[in-house]
Amino acid sequence: MSSNGGIVAGKAKPRGKFPHFVRAGDFVFVSGISSRRPDDSIAGASVDATGNAKLDIRVQARAVIENIRDILRSVDADLKDLVEVSCFLVSMSDFEGFNEVWSEYFDESGPTRTTVAVRELPHPLLLIEMKAVAFAPAK
Repeated sequence: MSSNGGIVAGKAKPRGKFPHFVRAGDFVFVSGISSRRPDDSIAGASVDATGNAKLDIRVQARAVIENIRDILRSVDADLKDLVEVSCFLVSMSDFEGFNEVWSEYFDESGPTRTTVAVRELPHPLLLIEMKAVAFAPAK
């Protein structure tokens, strides 16, 4: 891992040639993060024997925020340092459940947030992805 960016041990490896984060001066830019685990399973997603998927936006949203927290902690930052988050939902019908989880971590003091619906994400069991920017002066 270079001092400017890298892959965080213990997190799901990106599905492409990009890092989990890049530091640019006092800012840390976190790539799009999902609820995917290091073993490629997905928190908040299961498929039964008949192939029916059970997806939980609350579990997935919580896992995404915790994954972002872990990535930030790898560079001595935390969720309190976030200044902007972009959120991508596959369905706006999940907006209420997502907001419930968001409010467990954040309030009106920040970070700023944009939430949009997207047609699909890189895996059919993913309901949400987020990317983030933190202000965390290098120590």
